[in-house]
Amino acid sequence: MFMKLQAKSSETEFEMKTNNRIAAIDIGTNSFHLVIVEVQPDGSFKLLDKQREVIRLGSHKGEDLSLISEGEIEKAIDILKNYKMLAEHYGASIRAVATSAVREADNKDKFIKAVKEKTHIEIEVVDGRTEAKLIFYGIMNAIDVSDKNVLCLDIGGGSSEFIYAEKGNPLITESVKIGAVRLSKKFFPDFILKKEAVEACHSYVEAQISYIKYLIEGKKIEQVIGASGTIVAAAILVQELFNKPKRKSINKLSFTAEELNFVYKEVIGRKTPAERVSLPGMELKRADIIPAGLIILKTIFDVFEIKHITLSEYALREGIIYDTILKLTSAKN
Repeated sequence: MFMKLQAKSSETEFEMKTNNRIAAIDIGTNSFHLVIVEVQPDGSFKLLDKQREVIRLGSHKGEDLSLISEGEIEKAIDILKNYKMLAEHYGASIRAVATSAVREADNKDKFIKAVKEKTHIEIEVVDGRTEAKLIFYGIMNAIDVSDKNVLCLDIGGGSSEFIYAEKGNPLITESVKIGAVRLSKKFFPDFILKKEAVEACHSYVEAQISYIKYLIEGKKIEQVIGASGTIVAAAILVQELFNKPKRKSINKLSFTAEELNFVYKEVIGRKTPAERVSLPGMELKRADIIPAGLIILKTIFDVFEIKHITLSEYALREGIIYDTILKLTSAKN
């Protein structure tokens, strides 16, 4: 575990049980993630269990991601009940963090209250910059970034995070409202691709990330690192379509701009989810929203002239773990 970063943890009250086990729940837009770890004496952590469930918060009603439907609330509660049972099985203390879909929903208070009443889980809703910081905390525990300048990317369901760090110090942490679920709802509501909609989506993403381009202009970037959903999905498609050797872990897996362009053309050339499912390496539950995700990723590659990206196995959920360890350590000192 790379501990060189000096950082302040969040202000959330948290008490860890005496067995040093933490269950981090990432309440995302596309999916919910659970990671259960045991904190070691040196401050590192050992993975005990992990789970993922696709949910698509805010995708069924309202404009943009403005409303979490009753059905989505019920499904969320069912998933979180199961996560709580698993955390209790391991005797782990729970910390749950919600991102884009919850923080933007007009009925987020109703959602948080319903979850608390049915599961007794307290949800912590973080802003975009805090989300970006937590993602970086996860990445720095999977890849050593202490001696280089890096640009980190995470394309989620509701938003995309950009982190520029120099020698382990995150100087720019930004979140942009472009995600695979959000842009599918906006440009491809039936998940069928039309040329005009694809072009409009590209233009929209380029406009949304122009401010990030301005912020990072002139920075010397030595490595680009990607984490989570769309980027992992793209890497797996590259692995399959180019017949690369199978690996047990995605950590430090990489692909080039040329490989991404090939995957992009293969996916965008298939107009319907049914056609896209036939692609080797395509996840069934991502075949509908993968075009929007790849449009975001390809546009970022083009705008920032990225030639190569390396994957981090860790992202927001591991960042929650690290942030919690930081908080507990600072409380003791």
